[in-house]
Amino acid sequence: MLSVHTSPLHQPGTGDAGGMNVYIVELSRQLARLGTEVEIFTRATSGGLPPAVELAPGVLVRHVDAGPYEGLTKEELPAQLCAFTHGLMRIWADRTPGWFDLVHSHYWLSGQVGWLAAERWGVPLVHQMHTMAKVKNAALATGDTPEPAARVIGETQLVRAADRLIANTAEEAADLVRHYDADPLRTTVVHPGVNLGRFHPADGRRAARARLGLPADAVVPLFAGRIQPLKAPDILLYAVRQLIDDDPALRGRLVVPVVGGPSGTGLARPERLQKLAARLGLSDVVRFRPPVAQPVLADWYRAASVLVMPSYSESFGLAAAEAQACGTPVVAAAVGGLPVVVKDGATGFLIPGHDPADYARALRRFADDATLADRLGAAAARHARGFGWDRSAADTLTVYRTAREAHRFRHRATG
Repeated sequence: MLSVHTSPLHQPGTGDAGGMNVYIVELSRQLARLGTEVEIFTRATSGGLPPAVELAPGVLVRHVDAGPYEGLTKEELPAQLCAFTHGLMRIWADRTPGWFDLVHSHYWLSGQVGWLAAERWGVPLVHQMHTMAKVKNAALATGDTPEPAARVIGETQLVRAADRLIANTAEEAADLVRHYDADPLRTTVVHPGVNLGRFHPADGRRAARARLGLPADAVVPLFAGRIQPLKAPDILLYAVRQLIDDDPALRGRLVVPVVGGPSGTGLARPERLQKLAARLGLSDVVRFRPPVAQPVLADWYRAASVLVMPSYSESFGLAAAEAQACGTPVVAAAVGGLPVVVKDGATGFLIPGHDPADYARALRRFADDATLADRLGAAAARHARGFGWDRSAADTLTVYRTAREAHRFRHRATG
């Protein structure tokens, strides 16, 4: 596996680490349990990192020196792909012939390296976009920066070069066909999973609130994720302001945790959300917390009345699946994979568009009905049980086998 721009060892929720990091970690672990050994290559971001770290039995993370360790943004990494590929090939040179059976690349930067590696090693390339430039550019948040043309070109090349493409949802598969002219016969939908051993209702909302120091009877709409315009945490703040304007008595009942760190274009103005909360008069209501380890994140999900995801684009929406697995409903934008993860009216509410007033009306339902979070949350936990990593890994192995068979057939036909 290739994850050039972000390491599976990094803390999700800050920098460029997010759902893709969780995806790679959990998928690799489950593949190893099923008998497939995995080596994950990622760029070293510190001089003190060991060359290899065992993530789990059968899963190694290998650090490749490529460019300066610190200070490089994701947008600057294309200039280091040659160096990364060189480091990858040096490691491969010490291997016996045929060591790797397949390359699975994640995100377009990794795909560019994977394209060359797969051809050099004579193995198939399976590529996963996770996000796509054309899709993101079609749904930009106000003031956000468009993805560059170089990324669009790189993604277009990969769609043509990959033996198989994995999409998180049927909508993502359709976007690959519509925007990049992908071959539907080489594109397979594999839903991401949830670590159901970690994300589950446990001892309930009240106990989680006691552990986190939250009021037992508060209305708690939670934002958890990277703080950047794409994820639209500002919409939640505007919606909360609307709630209080409509009913000032709610101020004393509302606690709004924002758990995560600045990322992407949000790094240019890392204090922007805190300043917005102050400007809206919400500093006493909104509680900013840094990214947390997944066991603690599970408690934040359990403690919340509802998770709010007003994103402009989501390839799947892993946080929504995790929250539901913990028994917490979700209010989310009806974009990307979120309509797959959230059953509108049953496990939460899907909002068409990004008008804060619409989110305020949805949140008002939780404030007016103290039993709504429990009712929807019970249905959400049941729904989330269908997103286990065992199923995702089994489906991914099917893609691997198909890619290898097609690759062998093509080379016999042209040999």
